[in-house]
Amino acid sequence: MDKVLHRNSKVVTILRNLLVSYMITGLLLLLLAFLMMKADVSSTVLNGGILLTYVLSSFVGGFLLGKSADSKRFLWGLGMGALYFIMLILISVLTNSVMGMEVSRVITVMVICLFSGMLGGMIS
Repeated sequence: MDKVLHRNSKVVTILRNLLVSYMITGLLLLLLAFLMMKADVSSTVLNGGILLTYVLSSFVGGFLLGKSADSKRFLWGLGMGALYFIMLILISVLTNSVMGMEVSRVITVMVICLFSGMLGGMIS
């Protein structure tokens, strides 16, 4: 029984940290949208802001999950980055916004999410 409770608490911790990551994503994208509205932002700055959003969100998620892990924190962070990317792709597929993306950009975003989460886990 204790194993089931321990496993469930880990799942809850993972989901909570994933939610925190997506809340950070939402806030940073709102900030980016505000900057686009108030200033004439180039597409280069916009793409950089979106990538920075992915980096910070994955990093924070990996960091928080690494803090709650006893060992192998970098693997927990890597897993959090993978979950963040999977949810990002699922949301993109559900909103039909993945159709225009090149495969190289999807792979770049995947690598960024994985390594940012892993770095967060290692630093924790």
